[in-house]
Amino acid sequence: MNLKVKIRLTLMMFLMFFTWGAWYGQVTKYLITQLGATGDQAGNAFSTFSIASIVSPFFIGLIADRYFSAQKVMGVINILGAIILYFLIQCNDPSAFFWYILAYTVTFAPNLALSTSIAIKQMKDPENEFPPIRVFGTIAWIVVTNIVGFYAIGDQVTIFTIAMFTSVVLGVYAFTLPDTPPNKSEKVTFSQLVGKDAFVLFKDRSFLIFFIASILICIPLSFYYAFGNLALTNLGMENVENKMSLGQASEVIFMLLLPLAFRKFGVKWILIIGLLAWIVRFMLFGYGTVNMEWMLIIAILLHGICYDFFFVTGQIYTDTKAGEKIKSSAQGLITLATYGVGMGIGSKISGLVLDKYTKEVDGVLTYDWIGVWLVPTGIAVVVLLLFMFFFKDNSKRASV
Repeated sequence: MNLKVKIRLTLMMFLMFFTWGAWYGQVTKYLITQLGATGDQAGNAFSTFSIASIVSPFFIGLIADRYFSAQKVMGVINILGAIILYFLIQCNDPSAFFWYILAYTVTFAPNLALSTSIAIKQMKDPENEFPPIRVFGTIAWIVVTNIVGFYAIGDQVTIFTIAMFTSVVLGVYAFTLPDTPPNKSEKVTFSQLVGKDAFVLFKDRSFLIFFIASILICIPLSFYYAFGNLALTNLGMENVENKMSLGQASEVIFMLLLPLAFRKFGVKWILIIGLLAWIVRFMLFGYGTVNMEWMLIIAILLHGICYDFFFVTGQIYTDTKAGEKIKSSAQGLITLATYGVGMGIGSKISGLVLDKYTKEVDGVLTYDWIGVWLVPTGIAVVVLLLFMFFFKDNSKRASV
């Protein structure tokens, strides 16, 4: 792949994650603080991305991949997304907001598969060429959350304004990307899209435990993404978005440490370390205060271990267990189960839990954050015990 194409693909990744990062971690705070939404309404709105993640594979696999070039589909859905965001910005009713954000996430979610498809089709060695391009997505997320932290104070609707403008830019830019024509010769079935071919892996007890654990741990993950920003803001932390971007920075660092971890610990203990990190971070969120802000900062920095040591390791483990023949089906099944089912359940539960630990005192809402964060802590403990007693595979890899 020549340098010119590499730069174009890097910019594509940057714009896409810049758009996503502008609103994703801040949407529930916007709903609660500016629209007066309940925790349940905020959780429902956050769950729309999970709904969109379930719908997206069918749209991409059954329609886009067979009839239209990927870059043209990306162009159209991002321009359509910008139009939806324009009307979303005008919405002041949290109930109506749900339908606007659902419509928008349905247009945005396919970007994740489309961008990967466009990039990989230009590569001869995706395993080595894709990561340096994909990492610019994480960099974009760090950049935009810092921009939001400095410029969206007191006017949270800015998060959607930024996303609207970058959606237009990405939409127009997508039409200039390398042509990625549809594969009309290969028929994609419903069974392939839901990963039915990978069901054979459930005969392996360790993989079945991993699969169940992946769904369950997405519930605590939803708590963090949905209400981490709101919690830190409510506790009185300053420049919350800027400090939360440290989590993405740690993600990059621990991603680079994964090969060493595989050689030293093996799959089982890497996954256990990741689960222990989830437990520690939620305890720190629960008992941390602005007077002991170091606890909250450590909780943010643990994001790299929590995410990379469980989810990225899980993707590698799935690849190893599946082999070449059903690799795609297995990854599709895991993605559908985690970002679709797991995150969807977690979004709903987190909203209900927030309402349970919310009281109104003299017209002001107060939150029992210790109570809120102990719920995902307990779930993570259950998943850890499940792993320690029933997951037996501790294979190692020389490289990742």
